[in-house]
Amino acid sequence: MAFKNLSPEEKQTVLGHLEDLRKSVIIMFIAIIAAAVFCFYYSEQILTLLMAPLKALNEGLIVTGVTEAFFVKLKLSFYAGFVIAFPVVVWAIWRFVKPALYPGERKYFYIVLPISIILFTGGVLFAYFGILKLILNFFIFIAGENLETMFKVDQYVSFVLAFTIPFGLVFELPVVIYFLTKLGIIRAEMLSRNRKYALLVIVILAAALTPGPDPFSQMMMAGPVYLLYEISIWVAKLAKPSKERKSKRKNKKAGDENIEPESE
Repeated sequence: MAFKNLSPEEKQTVLGHLEDLRKSVIIMFIAIIAAAVFCFYYSEQILTLLMAPLKALNEGLIVTGVTEAFFVKLKLSFYAGFVIAFPVVVWAIWRFVKPALYPGERKYFYIVLPISIILFTGGVLFAYFGILKLILNFFIFIAGENLETMFKVDQYVSFVLAFTIPFGLVFELPVVIYFLTKLGIIRAEMLSRNRKYALLVIVILAAALTPGPDPFSQMMMAGPVYLLYEISIWVAKLAKPSKERKSKRKNKKAGDENIEPESE
């Protein structure tokens, strides 16, 4: 109903934004599928890489279903394709938000793009090399000597992917904060004032993103994410809103003050 009340010009603008969104989603979908097909060809090598932390603990994987191995490699190829296609995903998102930015703001994208790729890659590698082996060792230790550990390949791959990929995504927090500050949506003072609420949200997200209900893996994720939040506060202090956006906000405020209230 709200769409029908818009003027023809406003309808055209909304339809144009929806068309741009559709094209960006198609670009991301094609890039991920193409990378997934490529990764499926090397799925055995990728699986060997994922099994390395487990083999270092003298553990192996078992298959308990006829089609389990196929669907595991299919899932693995899709997630690996997402990692490889991540630069294209970032570019597609940039393609959609670019019209909403001023020319002075767009130049920062060419700095932020490589940083976002480095942060995503760093998050995945940090989870894989820095934390994954500790968590696996913890679970094996908890099993004790009376229980024989036999890891199913489907559950293990799902565990590793659900632990490493979210780390890469949450490492993008400073980049997101940078852009939101540039757009004038948030300020460093607001982030500092709401630290305790941010910590609560981070703990809840860590509980939702980490595989399994154990508090150990949740703590291992929540700690680095909260550190990223503190870094994001400093990023927000350095990233001031652009001059164009400040000027527009000032002119709008001045225009609102010049509007006299209607007499009753």
